[in-house]
Amino acid sequence: MWCKKIETIIAYDADITACFTGHRTYDGSRNEELETAIRELYARGYRTFLCGMAVGFDLAAAEVALSLRDELKGLQVVAVVPFEGMHLRFSESQRALFERVAHGADEVITLATRYSASVYALRNNYLVDNSTAVIAYFTGEKGGTAYTVRRAVKKLAYIINIYNNPQQKLTF
Repeated sequence: MWCKKIETIIAYDADITACFTGHRTYDGSRNEELETAIRELYARGYRTFLCGMAVGFDLAAAEVALSLRDELKGLQVVAVVPFEGMHLRFSESQRALFERVAHGADEVITLATRYSASVYALRNNYLVDNSTAVIAYFTGEKGGTAYTVRRAVKKLAYIINIYNNPQQKLTF
């Protein structure tokens, strides 16, 4: 099975680690910009990309990153799963994508053995705390993506928002 238990949560070298965050409603329409953002960060020395494994932008971003590994030598994709069995709550097609990404990832980290009210915040904190760059699809809507972007802004992380709205501000 793709999932392995991790007794000690791994901390990544934040100077070469980026993460993805975005809305569940992402439809793939900005994948060209997503690929450009990954290439930009790779050119800046980023080699590890953390994916929170949520439906929508997270899984789409991981899939694009995985497709670039042969070309961008040393690029690694790490699946950060909030809790065991998370994918069982997905639709069949979403579960299949989750499985493909998990199987393709260089590493899979599961943060909790079961669901609790705090697992998504734990995952979002882990993503930002182990990164110095974020590729986001942030429309300005409230929720987990806003929380993660706000945390990254406070940390002064380098943020690329591929959402197509020149009026979008990353201030809170």
